[in-house]
Amino acid sequence: QVQLVESGGGLVQSGGSLRLSCAVSGSIFGITAMGWYRQAPGKQRELVGRFTSGGTTNYADSVKGRFTISRDNAKNTVYLQMNSLKPEDTAVYYCNVYKWGTSYWGQGTQVTVSS
Repeated sequence: QVQLVESGGGLVQSGGSLRLSCAVSGSIFGITAMGWYRQAPGKQRELVGRFTSGGTTNYADSVKGRFTISRDNAKNTVYLQMNSLKPEDTAVYYCNVYKWGTSYWGQGTQVTVSS
């Protein structure tokens, strides 16, 4: 089992920044991908950014150049730095890891961007 705990969400004005953290614990051996997704009210969950099994990163077009995913392997933590936030970035943000055919999710953290 893998446990994910997100933190760092909140309310920010348009143009502001936030950094989300995701602490990964449990049986982490075999994790091949990790990243962030988001879900806005009335919309489907969508990819924000992730590390792939090949070690590369990919991002949704809507966040390229504004968001950066990073990780600290010593702390088993994944980060999402969000800059130049827009009201349309408002959503619940979820951390995700993929291990041996199973996708694990955190509980989500709310990000609200006011105009």
